[in-house]
Amino acid sequence: MGSRQVTSWQGKNITVAGLGVSGISAARALAGLGASVTVVDGGDGEGHRAKAAELADLGVLVRLGDAQTLPEGTDLVVTSPGWRPDSPLFAAAAAAGVDVVGDVEIAWQLRESRPGRTAAPWLAITGTNGKTTTTQMLASILRAAGLKTAAVGNIGTPIIDVVLGEEEYDVLAVELSSYQLHWAPSVRAHSAAVLNLAPDHLDWHGSMEAYAADKGRIYEGNTVACVYNVADPATERLVEEADVVEGCRAIGFTLGAPGPSMLGVVDGILVDRAFVENRQKNAQELAEVSDVTPPAPHNIANALAAAALARAFGVPPRAVRDGLRDFRPDAHRVAFVDEVAGVAYVDDSKATNTHAAEASLAAYEPVVWIAGGLAKGATFDELVQKSAERLRGAVLIGADRALIAEALARHAPDVPVVDLDRTDTGAMLGAVREAARLAEPGDTVLLAPACASMDMFANYNERGDAFADAVRELAAEGA
Repeated sequence: MGSRQVTSWQGKNITVAGLGVSGISAARALAGLGASVTVVDGGDGEGHRAKAAELADLGVLVRLGDAQTLPEGTDLVVTSPGWRPDSPLFAAAAAAGVDVVGDVEIAWQLRESRPGRTAAPWLAITGTNGKTTTTQMLASILRAAGLKTAAVGNIGTPIIDVVLGEEEYDVLAVELSSYQLHWAPSVRAHSAAVLNLAPDHLDWHGSMEAYAADKGRIYEGNTVACVYNVADPATERLVEEADVVEGCRAIGFTLGAPGPSMLGVVDGILVDRAFVENRQKNAQELAEVSDVTPPAPHNIANALAAAALARAFGVPPRAVRDGLRDFRPDAHRVAFVDEVAGVAYVDDSKATNTHAAEASLAAYEPVVWIAGGLAKGATFDELVQKSAERLRGAVLIGADRALIAEALARHAPDVPVVDLDRTDTGAMLGAVREAARLAEPGDTVLLAPACASMDMFANYNERGDAFADAVRELAAEGA
C-alpha cells in the first residue's frame, strides 16, 4: 500500500503532529515548499511556546494544548514516530478521508524534488535490536569504499533535512523503527535488512503480528537484496511475504558457516557466499571477527548484516574490513567501564528490552546482572530461562523489578537476588555496591536492564552514565 503522492506542496494544508525534532523538521521543510502548515501539540509549557515562536517566524501556525482535534481543511497529516495509531487526531483524519504519514514518508516523496540532483538510494535497516549499531557500521563501510554517505532516519539528523540539504550523497544508510515504517507506506529501498524480531512496543502496535507486519514493510519494493537473520526464521518469513522487484535476492546472515546466498563465520573469519561468482563453491573473506568491536556474538551478527547490505551495493571486500575496523559503537552499548577487584563492569543500558538483554547476557559468564525499569508490557520468563546458568546473582531496580524477580524465582531459584526498593539519585550506586558484593574475581557486572529507563532516569544514556559514575566511585573507594 502506498500513500497518495503529493506532486506539489504549494498551498496544501498540512497538519504536523508534535513539536519534537522530526515534527519541527517536517514543518520547516513543508512551509519552505509553500504548504500552509499547522503544528498541533498537547503540551503548552515554556519550551513548547519557545519552539512555537521560532516556527511562527517561518509562517507556521502552532496550536498548543490540543493534539486531538483535526484542523479544518487539512489535506494531509504528518505525524511524529511516537504518536500511537489510535490517537483521536488520526481517527478524525480517517473519518475525513485524510492520509496520515510520517516524516520518513515525506522524505521519500521529496528525494527526487531537487532539480539536477540524482536521489541517493536507501540501504534500510530495522529490527528489535541492533539497528543503530548496524546502521553506523554500514555507514563506516560505505565511507571506507569512498562513498559519500550518512547514517539517517531513526538516528542523527532528521531525514528530511538530509534529503533537502546542500550535501549530495551516493547512498544513505537508513535506520527505520517500527513506528516510522508504520507511517511510511511508499518507501522502496535498494536493499534492506530485518535484524531480528522479538516482542517490543506491543502497547503501541497492539499485537506481535502487527509489530512484525510493520517491520516487514521495509522489504516492500526492494530491488537488489532482502537481508534476513538465519537464526530468526520470522525475518525470513517477512522476506517471503514481501512484494519485491523481480530479481531481488534473499540474503541470509548467520554466526555459523554460511550456505550459498549467505554471509557467515568460518574459523574466525567473516565470509561472503552471496556476492561472489559460483557461490555454490566459492566464498570471499571479508574481515576477521577481531576486526569487530566489541566481538560479542550479537555484534558479529550486526556486522554481517551491515556487510551484506554493503556488498549488495557493490562495496569491495577490503572496504568491509576497513569500515568495521574504523567503527566504534556509541556509548552504553556493551561498553566496558572498568575493572575493580578483578571484576569487569559493563554498561549496556541500551538493552531496553528482553531480546537485547538476552544478547548481552550471552556474551559474558559468570554475570551479576543489574536489571529493571519499565517493562513496556514485556514478560521475562524466556529471558531468565535462557540466561539462568550464566548468573552469579541479580540486582533489581526500577518500577517493574517484581516481574523480573518472579521470573528468577520460577526459573533460577538458586540465584541470589537483591531487590533494591529505592528510586533516589543514589540508587544506581547502591545497585553497583550490591553487585560488587555478589561478584567474584573473573565475573562481569552487567547493566542490561531489559526495561526502559524513564521511571528513574531521563533516558538510557543518563542511566548508563549513572552506572559508570557509580563504578568509578566504587573504584575510588577501593583505591
